[in-house]
Amino acid sequence: MDALLEPGLTPVEIERRFEESAERTTTPCCDGDMIWRMWGEGPPLVLLHGGYGSWRHWVKNIETLSKTRRLYVADNPGLGDSASVPLPHSAEQLAGIIVEGIDRLIPAPAQFDLVGFSFGGLLGGHVGSIMGNRVRNLVVVAPGGLGIPRTGERPPLAKIRSHMSPEELVEAHRHNLSIIMFHDATKIDDLALHLQRETVKRARVKSPLIARTDTLARVLPNIKANLNAIYGEMDDETGTGLERRQKLYRESHPDIDFRVIKGAGHWVMYETPEIFNAMISEMISKA
Repeated sequence: MDALLEPGLTPVEIERRFEESAERTTTPCCDGDMIWRMWGEGPPLVLLHGGYGSWRHWVKNIETLSKTRRLYVADNPGLGDSASVPLPHSAEQLAGIIVEGIDRLIPAPAQFDLVGFSFGGLLGGHVGSIMGNRVRNLVVVAPGGLGIPRTGERPPLAKIRSHMSPEELVEAHRHNLSIIMFHDATKIDDLALHLQRETVKRARVKSPLIARTDTLARVLPNIKANLNAIYGEMDDETGTGLERRQKLYRESHPDIDFRVIKGAGHWVMYETPEIFNAMISEMISKA
């Protein structure tokens, strides 16, 4: 695969390169299709993106991880290019659709590894709970659903309005990314802004309503995979609650590999891709 993040390319050109290099397939999603993009060869690795997101959350990771793995990168139900799902939305409903898709793409009894970011980590926990020993290594990256509220005050987010000019939209997204996704605002480049615009406008599932519950905490004891967790040290959503989260995981998974990336915010795989990719590669190599 040619270098997809070649310097000098515009965000639109980079996105097009990823789309053109991917294999694309579908699995059922209610009355429509769940969209999957695949890259690479090797043992299967499933990637589930975050809330209000799409496969684009992984652009800084796909090239590296696909060198040794067959990547199955989802657009989660009701997000990205995947079909909408009927209300009321729940983690169980959305995870069930993902499980059906994985069963079709990676037929039993084959094992696979799974990495889920934010809302995708919450859904990944439910997938692991349902699929048992078929999930070998599960990595949750700053997921919600633990029943632990964020701490501290948060500056108000900018509202995205249809009447905004292109310049106003860029600044609104930059503001929001600097609060909820990045710690180092200098890492918010044109590509990050483009990806954010493209993901948010496709979102039809209000994931925060699910992420604020304890839905992931309730299924943690059922997960049989090797459980791993990655957090950004400066994640606004986590705040000062890293120790509480680690303690909760260890109640059901005392051997969890729990790691914190110094100086990083919520979107750790974009803000610190080299560190993140190395961590993931190590975590999914466990037998």
